[in-house]
Amino acid sequence: MDLTESADDRAFREEVRTWLADHLTGEWAALRGLGGPGREHEAHDERLAWNRHLAEHGWTAVGWPTEHGGRGLSLWQQVIFHEEYARADAPAGVNHLGEQLLGPTLIAFGTEEQKARFLPEIVAVRELWAQGYSEPNAGSDLANVQTRARRDESTGEWVIDGQKVWTSLAHLSDWCFVVARTEAGSTRHHGLSFLLVPLDQEGVEVRPIEQLTGGSEFNEVFFTGARTAGDLVVGEPGRGWGVAMGLLGFERGVSTLGQTVGFARELDTVIDRAKANGSIDDPVVRDRLARMKSELAVIRSFALRSLALVEGGQDSAAGNGAGSIFKLAWANWHRDLGEVAMDVAGADGLLARPTGGYDLDDHQRLFLFSRADTLYGGSDEVQKNILAERVLGLPREPRGA
Repeated sequence: MDLTESADDRAFREEVRTWLADHLTGEWAALRGLGGPGREHEAHDERLAWNRHLAEHGWTAVGWPTEHGGRGLSLWQQVIFHEEYARADAPAGVNHLGEQLLGPTLIAFGTEEQKARFLPEIVAVRELWAQGYSEPNAGSDLANVQTRARRDESTGEWVIDGQKVWTSLAHLSDWCFVVARTEAGSTRHHGLSFLLVPLDQEGVEVRPIEQLTGGSEFNEVFFTGARTAGDLVVGEPGRGWGVAMGLLGFERGVSTLGQTVGFARELDTVIDRAKANGSIDDPVVRDRLARMKSELAVIRSFALRSLALVEGGQDSAAGNGAGSIFKLAWANWHRDLGEVAMDVAGADGLLARPTGGYDLDDHQRLFLFSRADTLYGGSDEVQKNILAERVLGLPREPRGA
């Protein structure tokens, strides 16, 4: 990838920057910086309205092909958009799972009827989505899924029974894409199907999980005779593993580069706090902060390189390896930032803010939520196994009976 911006790219960056500056004003100005991991409870309805405002002006699904309602931006222009969005401190989106994961999956694997039914609703942010992958005994080991679905021959519908857990934003979502076992007696990645399931029905119970950060963006979801239409299976029944893995391939796309801009802003706030309370004068603290700044620059450069591999068509072993390395790098870096933030805060980091109740400041919330960075979205152990087995060709890890 040529990282030198063309005149068209520079003009596009200015277009995005100007639009955000013009529109993040008035009623929208108060939304700056709200939402995101550990803070999804913040101003959800207002952020939903903002996202619909973006949609009205053509700023959702910017990387989707134009025939599916997207903007059809080049890979580099998508990077520009997400970077400028983060630099503007614009509020976090409310439908990442629909726009960044399910939408591209339907474009790649869905029927024309499924695309016509769901893609316009995602682009317009009229329907929100959750991801039904993890279970109590099938987190990183997704092939151990036990949620089951069977066909009701009288209606043709799928009937689903089972439990999902750590289901982000299910309590705020309209639909959930669910990996379920549809072939009796099947094991591991065989006999799974990728189903689209409405959440507003009697057979679905969503229980929010209260987190240490004070929010409840994760949920348990129980399916007890839940139903979905017979044609709402993506790909062939029993062949859902390939669809599920295809979706994960979209998970670490260009929006992650905007994420690094947000990380840089968080690091700057820690540096500002260190200057304010004098801890910057400690050579150990100063060295740690300087090292984190340089490491973040390296992570961003690596992310750009991994996207260049995808653009160059090298998105098999090399591309997958790059994605796993990037996940390992940013997750551990961000967790370390939370630890540095607490060291900079000192004794103040041990106390909730003096406003009554359990009121955390930004650095306390950063520390607590970033403990999960190395687990969600594919744990460190899983990423290392991917690199060892699929990229380096080492023997597979022994599995228990």
